[in-house]
Amino acid sequence: MVPAIILSAGASSRMGRPKALLPIAADGTTFLEHLVRTLGAAGVDDVIVVVGYDADLVWGIIEGTGLAVRTAVNRDPSRGQLSSLIAALEIADRPGVQAVLVAPVDQPMVAAETVRRLLDVYQRTRAPIVRPAREGRHGHPVIFDRSLFGELRRADPSAGAREVINRHRPDAVDVAVDDEGAFVDIDTPEAYERVMKMARGTRR
Repeated sequence: MVPAIILSAGASSRMGRPKALLPIAADGTTFLEHLVRTLGAAGVDDVIVVVGYDADLVWGIIEGTGLAVRTAVNRDPSRGQLSSLIAALEIADRPGVQAVLVAPVDQPMVAAETVRRLLDVYQRTRAPIVRPAREGRHGHPVIFDRSLFGELRRADPSAGAREVINRHRPDAVDVAVDDEGAFVDIDTPEAYERVMKMARGTRR
C-alpha cells in the first residue's frame, strides 16, 4: 500500500491566495480537486491532504466537492514542507504501508500516467526514493520507502526532505518522463497565468 500525501499547508505568500483553491479548469476545478482526481485515476486509493494556513477554506473545498480524502493538520506550517510531511506520516505510517507518494499542491498538472509509472517502478525496485526526471531535472511526486520514515522525522526542518534525498541519492531511482506537469511549480501569479494560457491554448 502506498498512500499519497498532498502538501497543502503553506501560506501561499508568493501567490497571494491559497494555491489549493485556485481554479485550473473552465469548470472551476481547483488545484486540489484536480490533483486528487489525478491520483485516483493513477490507482491511488488513499490520499491524505495536509492543511495548515487557510485550513478552513481547504476543508470547505474538500467537503463541498465530496473528495474522498483524509486530512492531517500541520499546526506550525511556518516550519516548512518537511513539517507537513511529518504531520501526514502520523496518519499514513501504519502496518502494511510500504511507502508514501508526496505531491505538492502547487504541481497539479502532473499526469496520471506519470504517477502510475512511478508506482510501478517502486513496486519493481523497492528503491528508497523514486522520482520523475528529465534532462537532469527532478520533479514531483516523489516516493519515499518506509525505511526512510524515521530519517524524515529526524531531518533538519530547514533543509527539508532534500537532506534525506541527498543521503540516499546513490540508491534512488530516476524515472524518465516526458511530462511537463511533473516539473512545473505554480507558486506565483505569473507562473499561474502562464500555465492557464497554455491550458487555454490546448483546449482551443
